[in-house]
Amino acid sequence: MIDQLHLQNLKAWRDSGPVRLSPVTMLLGTNSSGKSTLLQSLLLLKQTVAAPDRTVHLNLGGDGAHDLVRLGGFDDVLARGVAAPRQFSIALSFQRPEGERVRHGHFACSYGQTARGAVAIQALELSTVARRFRALRRERGAYAVYVDDEARPRGKGPELAPERSIALSAEALALLGSDGAHLQDLSLALRRELEGIVYPGPLRRRPERDYLWSKAAPGELGSDGHQAIDALLANALLPSEQQGHMLRSVAHWLRRMGMAEQLSVRAVGRSGRYELLVHHDGVVANLHDVGVGVSQVLPVLAVAYCAPPGSTVLLEEPEIHLHPLAQAVLAEVFAEVSQQRQVQFLVETHSEHLFRHMQTLIARRQTNTTQCRMLFVERRGADAVLVPLDVDEFGAVRNWPQHFFGDALGEAREQARARAQRLREASSG
Repeated sequence: MIDQLHLQNLKAWRDSGPVRLSPVTMLLGTNSSGKSTLLQSLLLLKQTVAAPDRTVHLNLGGDGAHDLVRLGGFDDVLARGVAAPRQFSIALSFQRPEGERVRHGHFACSYGQTARGAVAIQALELSTVARRFRALRRERGAYAVYVDDEARPRGKGPELAPERSIALSAEALALLGSDGAHLQDLSLALRRELEGIVYPGPLRRRPERDYLWSKAAPGELGSDGHQAIDALLANALLPSEQQGHMLRSVAHWLRRMGMAEQLSVRAVGRSGRYELLVHHDGVVANLHDVGVGVSQVLPVLAVAYCAPPGSTVLLEEPEIHLHPLAQAVLAEVFAEVSQQRQVQFLVETHSEHLFRHMQTLIARRQTNTTQCRMLFVERRGADAVLVPLDVDEFGAVRNWPQHFFGDALGEAREQARARAQRLREASSG
């Protein structure tokens, strides 16, 4: 689980400060406030780790077909008005179960720009509670490598340059000797944490009438959720101890949302194609023929059950095309699945219904403020500012942002005033 994130000089974030994350973290705020950048920073690291070129320092996106985020060039990412040194940084802390113990790790990296315009690591730090490794950029692309609090570097040279933001080169590991094994284990744990990030994306693909299934479970759902149906087909049709579990779990939440009672799979001819059927109010319909809300929420529900335990799921506006009750039930999905399956959810949302119901779950003790954190992002001039919401054990918010969800009490008072005025006018006429 990623339990802390810290951005500096990255887009709207001059300095986010250490942002504590929980098993469920909800990000709220106005449009263009900077919420998405918090998620994008993690996606930058994930796609950098997956880059085919190990010498890349940070993949800003745009070259690879499978890039999750495309942020342009260095100047597009650097916060406005940053004076020398022109650098931005990303730092995170994580904890990852390894057998009977939990590995705690910390990553911090600052990035600058070379004379040719490429992004280059200026300083990389990887550490645990007991060990610390650093690589610092020197002149002409050389890097000095330090261990713990040693004043003198173990070595210096261009061959010691970091790779994919999270690791040092084979030459650097060899130079470190037995300490290299510790660093390699730490880099591998961080790599697995970043590879465990799952991102369905905010814009989900419209459903098809039938699907050609490869008779295998998909590796990922895709950033537009297009392989969610493949995941459901695999769970429904491949023999295993968990056969049908995902399909039943997704149907359970659709039933809670009032959108379907059951899901089923049916072969279409003998061509290896299948259709997903939605059972609702006594009618059985092809997924293509039901309301768009079902197809849009399916990837969100599917990823909750196909993401491996220990994964971090990033969601942007999961409430798209959902009616108010369904939006509220999403709070139950995140709270319950995070506890049962040890899956972390970072949710950017504008839904008052989702937020309000999470408050209710806290009041009911179905979750708590340790398991669920609520963060508000606002703009102050050109800078994004993070305000952790102070939620008590009854779900009440002590530092509520003014007018973010509108003025419900003010609207009620205005309606009552207008009604009284009209009644007076009617009686006097």
